[in-house]
Amino acid sequence: MAEPLVLTPQQIIRKKAAGEPVEPDDQELTSQHTIVVLVENSIGAFIRVVNMFSARGFNIESVTVGVTDDPTISRMNIVTTGNERIIAQILRQLSRLVETIEVTDLTGTDFVERELCLLKVRYTGRSRAEILDINSIFQGKVVDITCETMTVELRGPSQKINAFIKMMQPHNIVEVARSGRVAMQRDHTSI
Repeated sequence: MAEPLVLTPQQIIRKKAAGEPVEPDDQELTSQHTIVVLVENSIGAFIRVVNMFSARGFNIESVTVGVTDDPTISRMNIVTTGNERIIAQILRQLSRLVETIEVTDLTGTDFVERELCLLKVRYTGRSRAEILDINSIFQGKVVDITCETMTVELRGPSQKINAFIKMMQPHNIVEVARSGRVAMQRDHTSI
């Protein structure tokens, strides 16, 4: 039987700083990060970013891509989860890609985020009013309705979308489509 690995004080400090477990029953401290990557708008740039995540075993929770005001540059908004060491590695690897112009981790900064959600829910005569009330509270918009289903559009921060979906779960959700997070750092200039 192998003896347990003994860590030096420096290793313990490094592991704790990175959010890694030190004791066998410790949990790894991971957090969600929103990363903005500006890349050259060229064929294959998106797939190289996705392949980088895949090759290293990193998970992408959401990704949105669109051209910026400069048609030669695309903006990628990537949401991923990891401890501090993993996030630092992701940022380094993204910066090394040939097409990358700039990489910014918005986590820990003041930023605005929005997401679009389309939610189709089955309704009855009794549940219709309650569904419309929940929709009204969340400032959603009914974009399609049939005799059996209603499709609602909702825009806002991810937390609002999550809360809306949770409130709709008792009403027989048929389908949910989410755009993924789009984020931009706030400007702190005074007016």
